[in-house]
Amino acid sequence: MTIALAILASALAMTFIVGVRYLIASGGFALATRIKHPGLYAGLDKQMWREVRWSLYSAAIYGVPAGVVAWGWQNHGWTKIYADIHAMPLWYVPVSIFAYLFLHDTWFYWTHRWMHIPKWFRIAHAVHHASRPPTAWAAMSFHPIEALTGAIVIPALVFLIPIHVGALGVVLTVMTVMGVTNHMGWEIFPRFLWSGPLGAWLITASHHQRHHERYGCNYGLYFRFWDRLCGTDEGLGRFRHRSDAALCPPAGGGADRGRTAERCRDAA
Repeated sequence: MTIALAILASALAMTFIVGVRYLIASGGFALATRIKHPGLYAGLDKQMWREVRWSLYSAAIYGVPAGVVAWGWQNHGWTKIYADIHAMPLWYVPVSIFAYLFLHDTWFYWTHRWMHIPKWFRIAHAVHHASRPPTAWAAMSFHPIEALTGAIVIPALVFLIPIHVGALGVVLTVMTVMGVTNHMGWEIFPRFLWSGPLGAWLITASHHQRHHERYGCNYGLYFRFWDRLCGTDEGLGRFRHRSDAALCPPAGGGADRGRTAERCRDAA
């Protein structure tokens, strides 16, 4: 097999893996939503099919650089991924996981803010925000430009920062779980995690919900560090069942109705 065919085969294999990972993760959490909050996604079938379609396109974009990196690592040792747990001190394993998550979060924050510039929002990011409200299937529902910005960061980091292959698996698992659960429309984690002192620095669905409500805030992925530092943190959103929507009329039509709509926005 020629090098080009080997790289192509690796890219196709990784595309398949990323796609299946997405379907399993989003499908699993969508099923959990159906069990925990029946009717939460009622009437959103067309939207969810669109989310799946865009997400599978994104899987191909994520799979290509991942496949090239995997081929280079296995055949030429191009990256700083290591398999021998004793190649680095054991304390380095959690440090490397945190470093990858923090650097990924940093990249995500700034590229996410960039995509909220009106021109780039219209070109690329509007695809993601077309999900109103987002569902568990929206985790990778990106325009190809946005998918490309997300696809390059982890493959780039493995050339720069040593990481054990198992630790890299942890990073990818966290990335997948947070990407899905942040869009589910309800909070899967225990209250102490997102409303206590730890929640002041970690992002879960409650924090990301506010971004999908107000757009111009809460840009982070894992941590609230950059949002807090840059003054874009607007706290936690709240969720309501879709059946409550009828109780929340649009603003206008008198002061009482306007005040009711405002209360509903605050409770969202």
